[in-house]
Amino acid sequence: MASDYDDSADDPPSIDTEDADLQEIIKSYKKNSKESATSKVMEKLEQLENVILNVAITGNTGAGKSSYVNAIRGVRDDDEGSAATGVTETTQEPLMYPHPTMPNVQIWDLPGIGSPKFKAKQYLKDVKFKTYDFFILITSERFKENDIMLAKEIKRKKKLFYFVRSKIDNDIRSEMKKKNFNKQEVLSQIRDDCKMNLKKVGDPKVFLVSSFDLSDYDFQLLIDTLEKELPMHKRLALLQSLPVCSLAMIDKKKKALARLIWLIAFGSSTIAMAPVPGLSFACDLGIMIAYFRRCQQAFGLDDRSLNVLSERVNKSVEELRQPMKSRFKDGVDRKVVIKFFGSIEMGAAMTIEFILSTIPIAGTLAAGGVSFGTIFHMLNKGLREMAADAKAVLTCAGLEAAEEAGEESTGDRQEPKEPEQE
Repeated sequence: MASDYDDSADDPPSIDTEDADLQEIIKSYKKNSKESATSKVMEKLEQLENVILNVAITGNTGAGKSSYVNAIRGVRDDDEGSAATGVTETTQEPLMYPHPTMPNVQIWDLPGIGSPKFKAKQYLKDVKFKTYDFFILITSERFKENDIMLAKEIKRKKKLFYFVRSKIDNDIRSEMKKKNFNKQEVLSQIRDDCKMNLKKVGDPKVFLVSSFDLSDYDFQLLIDTLEKELPMHKRLALLQSLPVCSLAMIDKKKKALARLIWLIAFGSSTIAMAPVPGLSFACDLGIMIAYFRRCQQAFGLDDRSLNVLSERVNKSVEELRQPMKSRFKDGVDRKVVIKFFGSIEMGAAMTIEFILSTIPIAGTLAAGGVSFGTIFHMLNKGLREMAADAKAVLTCAGLEAAEEAGEESTGDRQEPKEPEQE
């Protein structure tokens, strides 16, 4: 499979020597044995693969809870397995919606909190409060007393929570009809109004979001905040699962996936006992295929994601695939991965080993032979190629331009109205 990818743009391989997991593996490698270190690597990989992230979404009837649940899972409101939406309260008990490609990421649509008899403490007991890693409280208007009571109780129990003001595109569209419209002033006014209503909570985090277009408004800021406040393993799961809605999101995903590479390279090079047919070095091909498939799904390059994007932007899947240039543009399978790894010359592999040997911690891993450095380098190369494909697809879909326009003004954009849904 020929590739049009420009290798000259590649950065040299790098490794985070401050990574706590890496230091633990190296310590085991030096103190005990290669087998002990390999066992720890596989244990870490299994933990990362199976870490459970539970996200709770709650708010008043009609606030757009269910549409938001669908949006962050990358599914449409009418897709099979989507959260039911409607103008009346459709959620009577906590409903869990697994991510379509990462079932360990679970989004919970909680019952509404609009009842006059609402009791925050009892509500949290009823929805099994301890299940969730963090809460998102949504409203499409002003935050009300029930929102405040619930936030106070969540805060008292020392859980993370965030306020989301939804359907912002509807507000902007309405204000655009007025004289002297200024988008940033409108957004500032809405945000300040929300914070004023929530002053009893302290210094609340409020994010303005449209489920119709996650690339616009404050969704990226919400993800930045979650990235800082969630534990590392939970953060990795979240970033991999989110839909590709902006260039910034692609970069975040790339950075998160890069953190796994040294684990994959070490595990693959130490487990294998003999070279793979077609390659000049030993490796566990299954681990690497699984990694590249994870990258493919995270970047929205799999068939399901491209079909969803195709319907959203009214372009064929073939048209969206056209600008992809990586060696994985037609999919990820054993044959493709072998050909990809077989493309590296032995001279280049030795150069990679030398570069890694100059890094104190990485040098210990690289000392075991050519496999680690080669795999480490090629995983980085494959990740970069897929990230470039993801950006090309986003541009082809016209969403890169939409993202840039959203940073300035929506005054000349014609967007479909976000439905008045639950």
